[in-house]
Amino acid sequence: MRTNEITQAILAAAFHVHSSLGPGLLESVYEAVLAYELRKRGLRVERQKAIQIRYDDLDFDEGFRADLVVEDTVIVELKSLEKLAAVHPKQLLTYLRLSGKRVGLLLNFGETSLKHGIERIINGNIDG
Repeated sequence: MRTNEITQAILAAAFHVHSSLGPGLLESVYEAVLAYELRKRGLRVERQKAIQIRYDDLDFDEGFRADLVVEDTVIVELKSLEKLAAVHPKQLLTYLRLSGKRVGLLLNFGETSLKHGIERIINGNIDG
């Protein structure tokens, strides 16, 4: 499955979850239910995946955790806020760079309409 197909599947599942549960619940609820929905659709999902810092052949464990990693390709960072802050895309970009992944989705389930709560973050070129 190509990167764009994976992100489309994630977004379809996220819209389904958002329309079923509505906005504004705790982030952990959306994480659990979205992971379930993605697995139900046949995708491999890891929850709370550790992201390490590697520098000068050393590993630093600073406790970074990606909410979801789908198909070992796309990092999904979930929020449930009235409005995203400037730090949230930086957080996802940090995870992408440290993990070597290329594509991330920042999903804010706090938005009344999920389409206003989606940011796609790119770390370099993608395979389409």
